Amino acid sequence: MCGIVGIVHRDGAPVDRKVLVEMRDALRHRGPDGEGLYFEAGSLGPAVGLGHRRLAIIDLTERGRQPMANEDGTVWVTFNGEIYNFPELTEELRACGHVFRSATDTEVLVHGYEQWGEGLFRRLRGMFALGLWDSRRRELILARDPYGKKPLHYFFIDGNLVFASELKALRRHPNFPGKIDFLSLSRYLIYEYVPAPHSIYQGVRKLPPGSYLKWSAGQIQVKAYYEPRVGAPGRGPSERLALEELEKRLKDAIRCRLRSDVPLGVFLSGGIDSSAVVALLAELIPAREIKTFSIGFAELSYDESDYAQEVARYFGTEHHCRVLTPDTMLKILPEIWELLDEPLADASIIPTYLLSRFTREQVTVALGGDGGDEIFAGYDTFLAEVLARFYQWVPVSWHNHFIFPLARRLPVSTSYMSMDFRVKKFLEGMGYPHPFRQQVWLGCFTPKEQLELFAQDLAQLQNGFDPLEDIAQAMTGRPFNDRISALIYFYLRFYLANDILTKVDLASMAHSLEVRSPFLDVPLTEYVNQLPASFKLRFLTRKYLLKKCLAAKLPRRILERGKKGFGIPLAEWFKGPLQPLLREVFDEAEIKRQGIFNPQVVRCLVDDHLAGRRDNRKPLWTLLVFQMWHRCYGPG
Repeated sequence: MCGIVGIVHRDGAPVDRKVLVEMRDALRHRGPDGEGLYFEAGSLGPAVGLGHRRLAIIDLTERGRQPMANEDGTVWVTFNGEIYNFPELTEELRACGHVFRSATDTEVLVHGYEQWGEGLFRRLRGMFALGLWDSRRRELILARDPYGKKPLHYFFIDGNLVFASELKALRRHPNFPGKIDFLSLSRYLIYEYVPAPHSIYQGVRKLPPGSYLKWSAGQIQVKAYYEPRVGAPGRGPSERLALEELEKRLKDAIRCRLRSDVPLGVFLSGGIDSSAVVALLAELIPAREIKTFSIGFAELSYDESDYAQEVARYFGTEHHCRVLTPDTMLKILPEIWELLDEPLADASIIPTYLLSRFTREQVTVALGGDGGDEIFAGYDTFLAEVLARFYQWVPVSWHNHFIFPLARRLPVSTSYMSMDFRVKKFLEGMGYPHPFRQQVWLGCFTPKEQLELFAQDLAQLQNGFDPLEDIAQAMTGRPFNDRISALIYFYLRFYLANDILTKVDLASMAHSLEVRSPFLDVPLTEYVNQLPASFKLRFLTRKYLLKKCLAAKLPRRILERGKKGFGIPLAEWFKGPLQPLLREVFDEAEIKRQGIFNPQVVRCLVDDHLAGRRDNRKPLWTLLVFQMWHRCYGPG
């Protein structure tokens, strides 16, 4: 894992060394083990500068230093990530006559590009974001892995391209466009993140997962090289064959992620996915050599550390757990605000940040269970969609005059995923068609609510804009055999790529920890994506095939437990230790001066929550994150 930056000037003007160094060193946390620069003058064409911060994982010697070149220095790369099939690619490229000078995975990129051009990216099995300079063609190539494990941001002005792993590095460039994109703010308010290719800043973009960008002669072109195909083309294999193939591919995904020259551990929540990683890993190496790590909460409705302890005891791993208290969270909040260079309202970034910090005390690489809920239909919202298909038959008059008013009278609870929270969210989403209601269930402010939330001038600007249009554009023209397959695609392209993976990358790389996700191994996902939906959601059983695969490997209580996300007790903390911050940030005079939100609406959200009239944890956290981002990284 590393941090990468780069600049290319169309007119040949030299790249400012000081600017490139400042950009690179803004990513020191991503790569504390080394640094590098490469410049190419532009006397006969464009000028380029590449920068790199290194977190050494494979080949810890100086031979692994980046930016790295091919034999004759005509291809240079700055690379963040891991290529798990690099030994196989190295052997194939040597057979083609390429000479290797290191034992790194990075070197397969320069030689692979020489051999296959942009066809290289489809051959890579791993997670990556890279910038590659082809001095012969005078072209810069950016590329990102199929599911978006590694981030890549860029802006393009007057034919010049600037890119970096994080926005905080781009901000060091003197031509950085620093104005807020208020359409992206609207997207943030409903998604709780800004979906790619957009960013919170006007003129700044994210390279979408599974895509590459080519800069040539002052022009850019973005192309997709990978697109998940979800849905069985036919009847699919028998259940017996599917179970055998699933175990084989998942075990192989874990095996290839063990390649490392530094210590390795596992994030263990006690859920199905992370427990599956531990179970199969214990078949590959002795369990006593496995280090597992988890976070607990003093608030019992949020705590699942006892499940993690049970799995650790069952296999005999070396387990480590720490408890997150309100005091601990308050102390690290300033670090979280600094971390979030773009608003991201997933509050589980706090425990993920703490988990990464104490995991890094003992290991440099951790395996995690990210991706399992998406490819196996594991979220509660998949079940909600089944219920929604029946609820659609309820007369609208019953919904409006009886069911919805009754739901609003349910006692307000601050427990994790309480009944009143679930019921009210479900009914709110029923005002939208499939698949848009999924985002209403997941997210925060609907388009209608945003018209009330925004200050008058911005509300008029937003009038007619639908932030859910991104979903429509992503789903249109893609054939899905069934509704569950369509939802899996939606989760892969939106929630996984823009929330889960962004959160894990930010939280882990803040502590120079590399997190690997076996469930996102492309050979595994391609197989699972093509299985019938009934192998994923069967009646009311989520992750049907995965659970059956693990039936003889995990304790029964783990297999049968309900889904619990990595939530934190915000609702209670807003009434207690976070209340002073809430009142200070949402001071009516300050909101009015800022001119973005309607101060009366914000005041009602705060007052209703503190009085116990409504559970406004999600809207308050979403707004709080934006306000703190605005203080740290907003214009002015």
